[in-house]
Amino acid sequence: IPLRQMKTMRETLRERNLLTNFSEEHPYNLSQKAANDQNIIYHHPLRSYKDFSYIGNINIGTPPQEFQVLFDTGSSSLWVPSIYCQSSSCYKHNSFVPCNSSTFKATNKIFNTNYTATSIKGYLVYDTVRIGNLVSVAQPFGLSLKEFGFDDVPFDGILGLGYPRRTITGANPIFDNLWKQGVISEPVFAFYLSSQKENGSVVMFGGVNRAYYKGELNWVPVSQVGSWHINIDSISMNGTVVACKRGCQALLDTGTAFLRGPRGSVSKIQKLIHARPIDREHVVSCQAIGTLPPAVFTINGIDYPVPAQAYIQRLHNSCTLLYGSSEQANGLKTWILGEVFLRLYFSVFDRGNNRIGLAPAV
Repeated sequence: IPLRQMKTMRETLRERNLLTNFSEEHPYNLSQKAANDQNIIYHHPLRSYKDFSYIGNINIGTPPQEFQVLFDTGSSSLWVPSIYCQSSSCYKHNSFVPCNSSTFKATNKIFNTNYTATSIKGYLVYDTVRIGNLVSVAQPFGLSLKEFGFDDVPFDGILGLGYPRRTITGANPIFDNLWKQGVISEPVFAFYLSSQKENGSVVMFGGVNRAYYKGELNWVPVSQVGSWHINIDSISMNGTVVACKRGCQALLDTGTAFLRGPRGSVSKIQKLIHARPIDREHVVSCQAIGTLPPAVFTINGIDYPVPAQAYIQRLHNSCTLLYGSSEQANGLKTWILGEVFLRLYFSVFDRGNNRIGLAPAV
């Protein structure tokens, strides 16, 4: 499903453009069925907004009510604001009106979701959800009554593409329901996140389109079934390992803009490239970008370089480092490979085989 790239957080807000029409194309079939298999891949447009958030439209209810959601591999739940929400952020976004939908079903179950610095509180409901031509009937999702930290985001809600989690009873993720209901032919979705300013980004369901990547997909097993974490062998710069010396975990997260890692490792990289702190950010000399080394993530024996042009953002006369620290509460030294990494590498999330495929994006 096509996506569009929106402006970064530090750039001025552009007027929102409508998403392009949905298209259907024949897939590269991941189950290795016959080459003439005529299953369909659904492409849904995304656009990139502040801080590289990639946003697409969905519809909920009968008749449909439209929402802009963040497609997020780092979480599992779908939620949008309720018309009964009293938080200030709800007045800035589209809200769902239950009484306007003939297919709506309420429950008395609590729906709470926590993210790194934000959270929502609400209740679990059911209704028809449409992602372009894909329709999930009686889809469970959350309606927020209270929201914390969502005032300045450019999306109404979040559509999680992570594995099911037991924390929300009965709330099967929409991807699982699309597969269970036979709407998609393969339990696979993939992201192409364009480095261009607006159009071109795509999330696809049910297969993979070879036109979006170069060479062959390199498959990496998830490190534990239940999340999109993988094992990283090492992270190096200038031929020297600077992080993950004994291996580490990383989450491939479309809901995170930057590269994030343990504070000590990120600090070491900042010093290595002579980044200096200004306010809450680290900056480098814009004249030095061409001389800075790539960060090389070695995954399953294969190198994935991230050049300085990708991990540094130039805005006006300032060049900001797109690294951040992300300490886990349990002390695990986990990295998060956000859109800085995923713009460079086409990514396939294969639930059927519990693996992720990576290849250089076109």
